[in-house]
Amino acid sequence: MRKYWELLISQIKVDTAYMAWYWADMFSSILRLFIMYFFWAAVYENKSDFSDISFQSMITYVVIAMIMENFVTGPGNTLAHNIKNGDIALELLKPYDYLTKLVFMDFGSKASALFRASIPVFIIAVLFVHVQTPVSWASFLLFIPSAIIGMLIGSQVDLTIGVLAFWTVNVWGLRVLREAVTKFFSGALIPLALFPEWFQQISNYLPFQSMIYVPVAIYTGQIPLGHEAILLVFIQCAWLLGIYFLVRMVWSLAVKKVTVFGG
Repeated sequence: MRKYWELLISQIKVDTAYMAWYWADMFSSILRLFIMYFFWAAVYENKSDFSDISFQSMITYVVIAMIMENFVTGPGNTLAHNIKNGDIALELLKPYDYLTKLVFMDFGSKASALFRASIPVFIIAVLFVHVQTPVSWASFLLFIPSAIIGMLIGSQVDLTIGVLAFWTVNVWGLRVLREAVTKFFSGALIPLALFPEWFQQISNYLPFQSMIYVPVAIYTGQIPLGHEAILLVFIQCAWLLGIYFLVRMVWSLAVKKVTVFGG
């Protein structure tokens, strides 16, 4: 396990070494924050609420969802690239589990992103946009594990797309489709409660709402603490385990038929 932690730390060092990229990422996140604020301010003009959601509740939701969205991507693109250029053959010879290595390095990138963009954006949002803090300490304490599980689900979904490069070689189209589907069904754009009933029913049978909507709705109180919130966290865990074993099953089948393209 120690070697994976060393890989995580090395990834943090790599990310913080490029200061221009560091500041550019922070600036773009802050700019996106204010764009969303002015957009929803225009939507709520002359309205006190929208579908029973107040302006402050909506702003809180979209800001926390924006922050969460940055953490539900994963190392699938790196995996697909290594498969395409043939580096996967060398990686399989090294003394570590390659998928675990990718996940830990992804953790390193997300840890640096947390301090580079997420925390500054949240502080600015609280001070200037008046984003609400969690409805209670209990909600916050449940939000943290729910958010972590959502992040892990996103990473495993991304790895699923990456593994498919063994058969499709180029997964660009699949990644674009994945991002589009995730934005809508995860509640990254607006709360799922604003969608039609049939759309919400479909989302209940997909893992995407467990990535963003569930943790953010717990934070904002749209999902009240109690039986429902605990049940949804357990459903998150079930999705995480299911997708994890799916990735491992597909991976074990793929590595038996490694076809090297290039290098």
